[in-house]
Amino acid sequence: MEILKNLLERIVKLKILVIGDLMLDRYIFGDVSRISPEAPVPVVEVEREKETLGAAANVALNLRSVGVEVEVLGTFGFDIPGEHLKDLLFAHAIKFNSNCQQKDVRTILKTRIIVRNQQLCRLDIEDLPERYALEQNIYFEELLTKIDRYDGIIFSNYAKGTITQRIADQVIAVAQRHGIITAADPKPKSGIQFTEIDLLKPNRSEALEMVGAKDLHFNGSEICRSIFAKHRPKHLVITLGHEGMLIAKDGKIVEQIGSNAREIFDVSGAGDTAIAFLTAALAARESIVTAAKLANLASGIVVGKVGTATVIAEEILQAGLLSA
Repeated sequence: MEILKNLLERIVKLKILVIGDLMLDRYIFGDVSRISPEAPVPVVEVEREKETLGAAANVALNLRSVGVEVEVLGTFGFDIPGEHLKDLLFAHAIKFNSNCQQKDVRTILKTRIIVRNQQLCRLDIEDLPERYALEQNIYFEELLTKIDRYDGIIFSNYAKGTITQRIADQVIAVAQRHGIITAADPKPKSGIQFTEIDLLKPNRSEALEMVGAKDLHFNGSEICRSIFAKHRPKHLVITLGHEGMLIAKDGKIVEQIGSNAREIFDVSGAGDTAIAFLTAALAARESIVTAAKLANLASGIVVGKVGTATVIAEEILQAGLLSA
């Protein structure tokens, strides 16, 4: 317990940059009691609505929730969802440059319809991937010259176009020269290679996709060896849902830890929580095993909440006490 408290106290002193796809998550909560006379579909009687930060913005919010100083770098529009996204960033004291808001681009918006704590459907609004690319952001080149002010950098890749190969390569190279921890939550379908990064955190399906394997043949040792051979990360953590996390270093499995979740209501955003706390612990100079255990505690709390959610230090300390 004292070790966990000490780690959280060190994490508060960090400065972390999150680069990636900025989204607004909208939740519409309601109930269904009848079928529409117009078509064989349920009629949702709306009870309340909620908007939260999503994707890379949610990674940043996870860090802010435990006191980390954080900045985001991504792209969103001057539309209504973009204004709401900006308001939420301000409200949570998450830093961003004004150049993140661009003309002629639609803010990525995911609207989830929730009925009795279950997701009925999701509505997505987004633009062409090239509209979000950071090459268009004049602030990016300036940021590269100031990168040494951060303790850690996270690539939150949702394959929406914000992160390109040039962006990834440049940031990793500059960060390595300054000894800054870099981490990526990859989306293999985007084609971005995060080579020689400090941490790669795919989930099970992403890890399989990275090595061209099928779910029927999930061989942890073989997959870890293949990922290390191709991408050469310093650390690899594969999140396995209810089975916990697989931790590997230098191509070999170090440890597998079981899930800390006691109830699972919603897994959306759990990956954001995991990459946030893994990176924060590594930036605080903890071991990858300790980092994974912290991330596992935090993720176990998040999946017990409905919708994209975060955790606070008190919840983590309480979860650590219960799992001790």
